[in-house]
Amino acid sequence: MSVVEKVESVTQSQAAEDYPLSAVPLSARKPIWSLAPLLMGFALVSTTLVAGGKIGSAVRFTDLIWIVLLGNLILGSYCAALGYIAYKSGLTTVLMARFSFGNFGSRWVDFILGFTQIGWYAVTNAFVADALTKLLGIPNSFTWVIIVLATFGFCITAYIGYTAMDWLSRLAVPAMLILIGLSLTIGLRDAGNLFALQPTQEMSFGAALAISIGTFISGGTQSTNWSRFADTGKNAVWSTLLAFFFINGLLTFTGAFCTLVYGTEDLIQAMAKQGLLLGGLILLILNVWTTQDNTIYAFSVAGTNFFRVTKRHAFVLGGATFALILALTGIYGQLINYLIFLGAVIPPVGGIIMADFWLRFRGRFPSLSAPLPGFNWAGVIAYVVASAIAYFTSQSGFGIGPLNGVIAAAILYVVLLKVIPQRSVAALTNNRTHW
Repeated sequence: MSVVEKVESVTQSQAAEDYPLSAVPLSARKPIWSLAPLLMGFALVSTTLVAGGKIGSAVRFTDLIWIVLLGNLILGSYCAALGYIAYKSGLTTVLMARFSFGNFGSRWVDFILGFTQIGWYAVTNAFVADALTKLLGIPNSFTWVIIVLATFGFCITAYIGYTAMDWLSRLAVPAMLILIGLSLTIGLRDAGNLFALQPTQEMSFGAALAISIGTFISGGTQSTNWSRFADTGKNAVWSTLLAFFFINGLLTFTGAFCTLVYGTEDLIQAMAKQGLLLGGLILLILNVWTTQDNTIYAFSVAGTNFFRVTKRHAFVLGGATFALILALTGIYGQLINYLIFLGAVIPPVGGIIMADFWLRFRGRFPSLSAPLPGFNWAGVIAYVVASAIAYFTSQSGFGIGPLNGVIAAAILYVVLLKVIPQRSVAALTNNRTHW
């Protein structure tokens, strides 16, 4: 086989697997009407409703509006900044991490991102099974059947790749928005004077803001898996804002609203009380599917980078099987606190990548073929310190933990780049990516 044939073979393999170890070429980029629904489907996740419910039970309605708007504006801006970098480079977060953490050091990023996603995949499938058995009156002995069907059913579109996830989201997202809008309309009728409703719990404005931002900042750090497919920078930014400002904000508000009006953050239960049980079941399936396929897709991308192989499909099936074991054995119930901990220490990765891209490489990453050190110690040290800051400020309620981690990581990384000897940037950037 000639050198040209080998290159073409590698390129075709990367394309078939959705470019897990290379930049997405301009020829494979997607318009906003393809990208936006996919990202919006990713952000339509039930855990955000629960987070909104915690806020709704503890603040007045006027404060709720400001918390949702401000919190999701911060979240959306963070995710949009990463989305623009993904568009410019064509790279996923785990591939960008090679420059920020080193060739070997980036494998820690693969691990925390991949394990977080597969853990939530298991937890969510178990949640779906539990919800369906309760809503439909199915005997608990059949729960395992639903878990198996959900585990492998929700990963079908992720296995096929971007195209299948795109079409699912184009159909599902409008349907979900219609159902949510219908439920909120009925809720407004049932609520009466929303401004007269009194909170039953106590929570500071800052703590509520932290919950609003923290709902999906971990997932948002990995939204580059899809924003790298954007055909323009403007489309990357707007698609990401639609997902993490509008959709995440809508779900936070909906969870809070349902708690205020119906005493439950579970939108599906609220819809059942409204006489919309069938609509609630449809919403549940679509809601979970459009998030779960993104979740297992993110795991597969992290896995390919960790092992430096292009077989993303194998990681989809392998990850689903591992998640099934976690769900069926009940281990997933012990994972939640650990996953929340990982959610606090993931955002600093985004802070370091942004600082690396804009301040070290001046807006253009080198080629992935550039020789890299095993560890970029500036990135590693900045990450460890910023993660500790994010975690302990989250626990103490001092500021917004995940946001503290992002800011601290970026500042520390820039300072450490000046202190710790680095390879010449010129040597790395002789062969840059070209968009």
